[in-house]
Amino acid sequence: TQRRQEEVRIDNMLSTREMFERRRQRNRASLKKNANGQLRLSVHRTSQHIYAQIIDDAKGETLVAASTLDADFKKAGKTGADIPAATAIGKAVGERALKKGLKTVVFDRGGFMYHGRVKALAEAAREAGLEF
Repeated sequence: TQRRQEEVRIDNMLSTREMFERRRQRNRASLKKNANGQLRLSVHRTSQHIYAQIIDDAKGETLVAASTLDADFKKAGKTGADIPAATAIGKAVGERALKKGLKTVVFDRGGFMYHGRVKALAEAAREAGLEF
């Protein structure tokens, strides 16, 4: 019976991806409830790159985007997997948003912790002039 209990316990455990999706959905639901229709600065990171985009959920369109896959970032020959890269992307998305007249957003970290590259991107976007 103990072996059967262990098997049931293992079957009930969520995978890492499922836990990430739950965190992301919980965070996004909270944002949408409190954002009152504001634009959303969404961040996604992988082991090699980081992406940021400002999204208008009412229209369902991306207004501004920046990532370590951009041509001007690649020409600099930098890696996309470190804090200086995240800072550069945060600064780029902030500057592009200000050029389009976007000033206030809500920060959507997705299922990621507000730490390391995600935090560096957010702080750089704030320094560039975005308010959140």
